[in-house]
Amino acid sequence: MSQAATRTRQSAPVAQRMTTGEAAVASLIANGIDHVFCLPGVQNDYLFDALHGAQDRIRAVHTRHEQGAAYMALGAAMASGKPAAYAVVPGPGFLNTTAALCTAYAVNAPILALVGQIPAAAIGRGYGLLHEIPDQLGTMRSLTKYADRIHAPHEAPLKVTEAFRQMLSGRPRPTGLECPIDVWSRRAVVRIPAAATPDPIPVDTDAVERAAKLLGEAQRPLICAGGGAQVASVEVRAIAEMLQAPVVMFRMGQGVLDRRHGLAANVLVGHRLWEHADVVLAVGTRLNLQIQQWGTDPQLKIIRVDADAEELDRMERPAVGICGDSATTLRALLDAVPAYNHRREARADDVAELRARTDADLSLLQPQLAYLSAIRDELPEDGIFVDELTQLGYAARMAFPVYQPRTFISPGYQGTLGWGVATALGVKLARPNAPVVAVSGDGGFLFNAQELATAVQQRIHVVIVLVNDNAYGNVRRIQSDMFGNRLIGSDLHNPDFQKFVDSFGALALRAGSPDELRAALRTALKADGPVVIEVPAGPMPDPWRILRPPRNRPTKTA
Repeated sequence: MSQAATRTRQSAPVAQRMTTGEAAVASLIANGIDHVFCLPGVQNDYLFDALHGAQDRIRAVHTRHEQGAAYMALGAAMASGKPAAYAVVPGPGFLNTTAALCTAYAVNAPILALVGQIPAAAIGRGYGLLHEIPDQLGTMRSLTKYADRIHAPHEAPLKVTEAFRQMLSGRPRPTGLECPIDVWSRRAVVRIPAAATPDPIPVDTDAVERAAKLLGEAQRPLICAGGGAQVASVEVRAIAEMLQAPVVMFRMGQGVLDRRHGLAANVLVGHRLWEHADVVLAVGTRLNLQIQQWGTDPQLKIIRVDADAEELDRMERPAVGICGDSATTLRALLDAVPAYNHRREARADDVAELRARTDADLSLLQPQLAYLSAIRDELPEDGIFVDELTQLGYAARMAFPVYQPRTFISPGYQGTLGWGVATALGVKLARPNAPVVAVSGDGGFLFNAQELATAVQQRIHVVIVLVNDNAYGNVRRIQSDMFGNRLIGSDLHNPDFQKFVDSFGALALRAGSPDELRAALRTALKADGPVVIEVPAGPMPDPWRILRPPRNRPTKTA
């Protein structure tokens, strides 16, 4: 027998007799999953028994609500850039996770939903069995990149591996698998394949060359970095310095370039730069804000780099569209641009001047900025900030300095109110050595406050800054400003948050000013369990008139 044949035989998966549940768990482990965020139930008993048998290799983190499990998986995936998984029962259990699934779809997070199902023979019959809903798989498919049903033990590893291949190939997005209650327990001889590998995307050398020529000849180049650029931080910085091109970062792109870098621009600085840019390199971003709100014209040449070919001309056709991995494509551009590049004046001073002007605009957002400054000063450089739909969160998208990739976690365009507490727990489990601070309003906090019990039980050290204005503050301000103070459904009756947090066994603190918040954060970041810092507040200035600057280029005509 040849050496090659010997190696092939030795590396072939070993066949074992196991249940479908055991095969699924073994496949999760093979694909690098070390936590399953979950809430057990009868349809998944054999899956959980398999998790029990593999406790030395994979940890089941059970939550108090299905949405908490899915949000924790989402936070883990976003903070690490690696796949995460959750498991819940079908019907209402699965439906409770769909807000997290649609958020994962929006922010390109690689998570796997493992969902139980009624007995295989009863699916689609409408018998009214426990947790039965019409076409659960169809619902799952509408919110994921790939979804399928496991019919037998030997299918489990194949379909789990395919789910990982799909989520990691091209544009990362969630996937899902359902398994009937009677299939989880079936036994057969099964082979567990190696971990899934993403489909490679070859570099489009012709497109790279065209893009390099445009960039090299540009007078006022600009880079817009989105969530797809998080894996290309080094390359973005190199090409920005080569071109002297400022880098505009909004929600999902925060941290791609250290905010202290001379070419780093927040969204307000980016708006001013957009007006005079002649060539824009858009990396891993939908460019929705720029195209639909800021506007384009024939003088503006846009180069799109995206792993999703459909995204390249979704809103309008770019001058050059490159489908590919952002880091690989930018490395190719770094090699190609010098042949066309010309010397430009350093632009750090221009960016600094625009920062000063936008800082003056932002200065109206008090006390939000003072509280954010306190958080930034106390949170280490590698600390992770979890954004929420709250006044501090809105301001943070413009004003919170972010220094490293994947340290600003945002729900993106879904704007998922109430995600923050549970998401922060997943962030911390995925990045245990990084301090985690999440901001929340009193409205959103109570969406998932029950997961404080999970945080205490699992000893997950996160810090929640809870801004309490006894209202859905954003809604209330709109009703006050635009509808003559005709208030409806926006005032809230809250518990005593200090007693509430303490009842879980978490540490409850209160801060009545930015200076008090600094002191509370110093205490909280040294604690060994979850901490909630309540910040009593009144109405705050409207961030939206600043966050939505006017169109500054005409719309490109057909």
